[in-house]
Amino acid sequence: MKVIILAAGEGSRLRPLTKDKPKCMVEYKGKPIIDYILETIDRCNLKDISIVGGYKFEILKKHLGNKELIYYKNTEYHSSNMVYSLFSAKEFMDDDLIISYSDIVYEESVLKKLIGATSDLNIVIDKEWKELWDQRMENPLDDAETLKLTDNKISEIGKKPNSFNDIEGQYIGLIKISKNIIKDVVSFYESLPTDKLYDNKDFNNMYMTSFLQLLIDNSYDAVPTFIDGGWIEVDCISDLNTNFVNKQ
Repeated sequence: MKVIILAAGEGSRLRPLTKDKPKCMVEYKGKPIIDYILETIDRCNLKDISIVGGYKFEILKKHLGNKELIYYKNTEYHSSNMVYSLFSAKEFMDDDLIISYSDIVYEESVLKKLIGATSDLNIVIDKEWKELWDQRMENPLDDAETLKLTDNKISEIGKKPNSFNDIEGQYIGLIKISKNIIKDVVSFYESLPTDKLYDNKDFNNMYMTSFLQLLIDNSYDAVPTFIDGGWIEVDCISDLNTNFVNKQ
């Protein structure tokens, strides 16, 4: 099993903390986010790890020192998004694959649940998301995204909700794709038209949730791996004051 960590972003909402370092190196409770992630991965005995960098990439590599990691660079990091970063490492994708955002901190129990998931496309979904969002903002609906289930599979993800009824959980930025379909997923991405918009974003700036929805709409079964807290997201400075909600 392999791991790709998507770490190309600047984190403009975390300025000035990201003036001289990438978003993933911002400290949460005294430690860089990327250190938490790598320590959790190590405790789960995953060793084949790659990092896709971009903004301040040399600073990130210097920070990581002599760790046994494979590096890829999203050279278009200033004008692209997560999906583009992911497929910058497509040559690495030849086994069961964990995909992790680099602006999240998650407990070992969360990653172990995903490792143990057995479907071809597994997406970590937090059922206790609202308690975390209540810490982060006055109105969680302003930031949360839709997550709808049909027959225990995800049928809609990443849209703007009209009410809390549209949110049966929240995607946290962790995915597992099995080796059974990984090459097909790469081919599917490469087959997408590059001159159209995806949820009002151009091809290079496609959101990960938009890509997941495309897979769902094209007969890929997206199966939720449910958690009850055990993680946080660091997207703006106020998030540095949030605490884990853990009801697992």
